[in-house]
Amino acid sequence: MNDDLGQPQEADIYKSGMFIMMDSIDMSTCKDAIEFILKQSCERKKQKRLQFLICSEGGDMNAAFALIDVMKASKIPIHTVGLGMVASAGLMIFMSGTNRILTPNTSILSHQWSWGAFGKEHELFAQMKEYELVSERMISHYKKCTGQEESKIRRFLLPPEDVWLSAKEARKLGVCDSVRTVY
Repeated sequence: MNDDLGQPQEADIYKSGMFIMMDSIDMSTCKDAIEFILKQSCERKKQKRLQFLICSEGGDMNAAFALIDVMKASKIPIHTVGLGMVASAGLMIFMSGTNRILTPNTSILSHQWSWGAFGKEHELFAQMKEYELVSERMISHYKKCTGQEESKIRRFLLPPEDVWLSAKEARKLGVCDSVRTVY
C-alpha cells in the first residue's frame, strides 16, 4: 500500500501493535522485533498492549535473550500467541509474554540448547563457560515463566532428549496461560 507520494505506508497490522515472527530466531529477526518494541514505546499514543504472533523452529539463544530482555523491560505489556510450531529459542521468546496463548494446533519443542565449538584446548574450556552461563539462564527463565521447580523442568521440559508437546500438554506444564483459537 502506498501513500499519495508513492511511499509505502505502515501496514495496519503494525499500527495495531501486532508483530509477526515467522522465521528462525537470529540477530536479524530479533533486531526487527526489538525495533518494533522500541518504536511502539516512543509513540505519542501508545498501544495498551503489543501482540507477538510466533511460529518459529528456534535458533540463536543469544539473539533470543536480547529480545527477551527488551520484552521484559517494555512498559507496554507484550502478549504472545504461538501458532503452528514454537520451538527452542522461539519457545523462550514465547514464554516471555505477559499473556501467553497457544492455538490448539500448535506444536511445542523444548530441549537443552546445543552449539558447536572448535579451537585449542584452552579456547574450548573458555567456551564451556558460555555454555554453562546460557544453560543457567535457560533454567532461570523456565523457572520464572512456568512457575516450576528446577527438578521438574529438567525432568519434563529440558531432559537430555527433545520434548514435543501439544498445546494442552504445554498448558499443564505452565508454558502458556491458555489454549484457544484467537482469530
